[in-house]
Amino acid sequence: MHLSLRPWLGLTTTLSLLAVGSASAQTLESAIRNLGSADTRSVQIAGSGNTFQFGQAPDPSLPWPRFELKRYTADIDYERAAARVQIQRIQAVEAGRLRPVPVEQRVDQYVAGPLAWNLPTASASAGGGAPAAVPQSAAARERAAEIWATPQGFLRAAAAHKARSKALKGGGREIRFKLDGRYRFVGHINSRHEVERVRTWIDNPVLGDTLVETRFSKYQTFEGRPFPTRIERIQGGHPVLDLQVSEVRFNAGAAISVPSEIANAVRAPLLVKADPLADGVFYLTGGSHHSVLIEQKDHLVIVEAPLDEERSLAVIAKAREIAPGKPIRYLVNTHAHFDHSGGLRTFVAEGATIVTPQANIPYYRQAWSAPRTLKPDLLAGKGRKPAFIGIDGKQVLSDGQRSIEVHSIVGSGHSDAFALVYLPAEKILVEGDAYTPTAASVPPPARPNPFSVNLHDNILRLGLNVERIAALHGPRVVTLADLRTAIGEPASAP
Repeated sequence: MHLSLRPWLGLTTTLSLLAVGSASAQTLESAIRNLGSADTRSVQIAGSGNTFQFGQAPDPSLPWPRFELKRYTADIDYERAAARVQIQRIQAVEAGRLRPVPVEQRVDQYVAGPLAWNLPTASASAGGGAPAAVPQSAAARERAAEIWATPQGFLRAAAAHKARSKALKGGGREIRFKLDGRYRFVGHINSRHEVERVRTWIDNPVLGDTLVETRFSKYQTFEGRPFPTRIERIQGGHPVLDLQVSEVRFNAGAAISVPSEIANAVRAPLLVKADPLADGVFYLTGGSHHSVLIEQKDHLVIVEAPLDEERSLAVIAKAREIAPGKPIRYLVNTHAHFDHSGGLRTFVAEGATIVTPQANIPYYRQAWSAPRTLKPDLLAGKGRKPAFIGIDGKQVLSDGQRSIEVHSIVGSGHSDAFALVYLPAEKILVEGDAYTPTAASVPPPARPNPFSVNLHDNILRLGLNVERIAALHGPRVVTLADLRTAIGEPASAP
């Protein structure tokens, strides 16, 4: 979402484009004067509080998981439509939910116009040079939206884009405008000429047009300008940020420059590699998330549709290459985390039935009913209703020759609606996020990951005769002995 403010005209000139004496102009003019927006070229804010991991709820009915935000610093450059956000956080302990021992995470993320990237938080790369920037193309619109959802940013953008307004019950006015003709921003300005709330919408593969609402309260004066000391952001119906602001500086942030590897990057085509695991069973890799293709007599079964429609289309193309003429009848989804469910709608558009834990089905039905005006996908164009098979214990998909077992994973702290896939004839287990193998040269962790321990417990509970594990993350197919080693069990344990 690149905002072009033209060579900046100056807010007084832009405001003159509005009807002289209009309530819109008067409201904006008062708020701009009160918050000092006309000469606010940049702002740096710092504080602490809580952040929440969007799209990673441990149960479809629960909020996004909470992290304690030890330090949050945002540098926002309004004139260049650029921002840098640095975060130090640690996952909060949840009563009754077993998770890996929390470690501090550091995030250093950027956006400049249509480009977004992250920098590794290590001070130097393994080779001794500066760490290379990592593209984050899918995050660009969301990060850009956050620039114009700050008080001064909202006012500047509203003045430059012929905002309209209406009176609100109880006082104040609603100000609304669009960026690039598509992206809506709606803000509330109270009787004290403060921006109280900004709403905007971004596209998301699972949720469609997704409301992002930012609330501002407890304004205090910093360097002669009012700024809120509490910022709350809600995305997809649940909090993603609750920030207590302690420091604010205006027009003092460092310039944000785009790294050459980002500015000059040429996006490579998305490729899917197919490695045979058994006759008619293929491990589909080529990125951070994997899938598995299983042939039946007259159709195909795909395990997992991660990330987004682009990835799913590449997987579908590979499936057609492997087995021309065979339709994809079933798509097995292990859990509802967005990075594992973002491509599901593409398979629905293909006519596939979604096989997923029962608790996920009402969530998907509700989420997929939302409008998709910002980025219409194939399913939105076809209008096809999704078909589901719910997993609550065990489900077998069989063509009379090959059986595919889908089992509930019980007791995992990662997800309460979680499934694995087992091929009894081939003795292959397919799972995602319960166990992520590392490279063979990496020693096992000092403390076992409880998700992996739980997976092993479920294998024993179900009596599965597993020889190989095709994890949906990780660099390689491993054996059950590898899982046992990773959790500190003897490799040859019964």
